[in-house]
Amino acid sequence: MASDETSGKDLTAADSSSVEHVTAAVGTAVVARDAVANPGFPPHRPRITDLDPRAEKRAERTVYTLFYLSIVGSIFAIAAYIIFPIVPEDPGSVRLNNLFIGIGLALALLALGIGAVHWGKALMHDEEGVDERHPVRGSDETRARAVEIFQEANTESGIGRRAVIRNSLIGALVVFPLPAVVLFRGLAPMDQDPVALLKQTMWEKGTRLALDPSGAPIKASDVTLGSSFAVIPEGLMDLEHGRLEEKAKAVVILVRMKPEDLIETPERASWSYDGIVAYSKICTHVGCPVGLYEQQTHHLLCPCHQSQFNVADQAKVIFGPAKRALPQLPIAVDSEGYLIAQSDFLEPVGPSFWERQ
Repeated sequence: MASDETSGKDLTAADSSSVEHVTAAVGTAVVARDAVANPGFPPHRPRITDLDPRAEKRAERTVYTLFYLSIVGSIFAIAAYIIFPIVPEDPGSVRLNNLFIGIGLALALLALGIGAVHWGKALMHDEEGVDERHPVRGSDETRARAVEIFQEANTESGIGRRAVIRNSLIGALVVFPLPAVVLFRGLAPMDQDPVALLKQTMWEKGTRLALDPSGAPIKASDVTLGSSFAVIPEGLMDLEHGRLEEKAKAVVILVRMKPEDLIETPERASWSYDGIVAYSKICTHVGCPVGLYEQQTHHLLCPCHQSQFNVADQAKVIFGPAKRALPQLPIAVDSEGYLIAQSDFLEPVGPSFWERQ
């Protein structure tokens, strides 16, 4: 007999004979005896294409028609890019270009996707199955079974015997990326080599270094020990067209350290000024902006993929996926004490693959 302290009522102990206890060793799980039995798979319901050959043929025609329609959409997008070019200072040309290219790409992608789904729903093998989990390491029997599975997939999907569907699908997949190739090529002027454009920036002899984004020129006396600045060529902010493109190539990070901390080769000894060095801010991995400077170690960190560059030692790569040092901008000081460029970069800026021709 027990008493409830809050209510003062007596509590009658439960009859031990009415409760079934399941004992288990310490550390083991208790398995319920009334677990729900596996109901198995529901009865298979054949589709209309399984029962009617005419419906199967009709579904096949629908699938390859959609794939052909995808090809038409991809070609239409390329044609729209040529027929409706973007004309500078004409917003209407931008709308027409985007409208018709979008229609073509939407048609290509939707037709390809709907065709693939309809193929799977109406024509591919329609039997449920269970794939039991197994160890990752495979045996000879497992490899042989894998070959059988591919053969079964070929039989069940019908891709081997449905030549029209297979060929139209291959054609749609081949043609679909072509609009992207054409559009990406259009990012650069058609009458100029994009590799040459990326090799040349706004920096030239005598161009003053200016703060980003104000465009105010920088004096050497303004750069304190341990500081870093994002720098652009003077005059860049006055450009009416192509400002972002030029900035993406020419932006520089300016750092000052003790002159004795710099490790310079004889040919680069004149590229710095009293411990001030300037390097491209564009990572040589995939072109992200490098801007995290650690003044104690003189390391620059790219936040995208964690490439690290040693500013004290010609911005060489010390960690990460980048394979090339940051290009250095040779700098000097003019008669008024302003920092100026001695020339353009002497090597391509940005990802390393742009220098491969």
